[in-house]
Amino acid sequence: MQFSVLVLLGLVFSSQNQFTKSLINNNMRRRQILRLAQGGIISAFTGGIIADAANSQTNATLKLEWLGHMSFLVSGDGVRFLTHPFRPAGCTAKLPAPKAASDYILISSRLLDEGYLENLAKDTRVLSEPGSYNIKGLNIQGIAMDHDRIGGRRFGRNVAWRWKQSGIFVLHLGGAAAPITQSQRILMGRPDVLILPIGGNAQSSEPTQAKAYSPEEAKAIVQELNPRIVIPVYYRSDKSSQSCQLASVDEFLALMPKDSIQKLDGSVLELSPKNLPQTTVVRVLKA
Repeated sequence: MQFSVLVLLGLVFSSQNQFTKSLINNNMRRRQILRLAQGGIISAFTGGIIADAANSQTNATLKLEWLGHMSFLVSGDGVRFLTHPFRPAGCTAKLPAPKAASDYILISSRLLDEGYLENLAKDTRVLSEPGSYNIKGLNIQGIAMDHDRIGGRRFGRNVAWRWKQSGIFVLHLGGAAAPITQSQRILMGRPDVLILPIGGNAQSSEPTQAKAYSPEEAKAIVQELNPRIVIPVYYRSDKSSQSCQLASVDEFLALMPKDSIQKLDGSVLELSPKNLPQTTVVRVLKA
């Protein structure tokens, strides 16, 4: 009996000693970490990682060239995307057909003002379906949306494109007219650049007006997505035909804060991650 008690006491003392040693070792490791931090070793190490990550993005430049209507040539990270090539007709009658050399083409539908592929290089890869793609290290998300306000029953599906290029998140909504659902909102996130159709009309059945946001709807989309930069597209301009019934860009701009608006003299916008605004601004390009 005495022997059993002694053995039990020995086990208790042994456990206490192991627990005490563990506490001592943990305290020693904490003091060592504090000494390293005070000596600047940890700070220098983590600071170097953060600086390298920042430099890899802040030195990059994204170039967006507006080709009219909804079409852009987007260049950065050694990749060129041509978006939404169109056939000159109606509201695009006085614009040249986009034929810029590119590595990939993004279209939102097969309608002639959103996905006209004639006279373009036949070997250029075309992305037209929703889903996730990895293009030369760039992650691209095609997000399915209704192309009209009646569940897509008139114009079918629209594909919004979201991708990160040169450290900047771009979201091109294509020819969108339907409200954004919660699941779509999650996929879209907060874009750095939002390319937004603004010339539609919610009360009209005229085709060009029925498949894009009205100025009022576009304003609501800006408030919902909270982008850093908005580029309005899909509106009536001095290069549109007289029969074009789209709203003008000024109808949209009248709804936005005046101090956020800048009308540029050219068709090109170059951006760097380090120079992005913190609050929403509107940049109007000239095709």
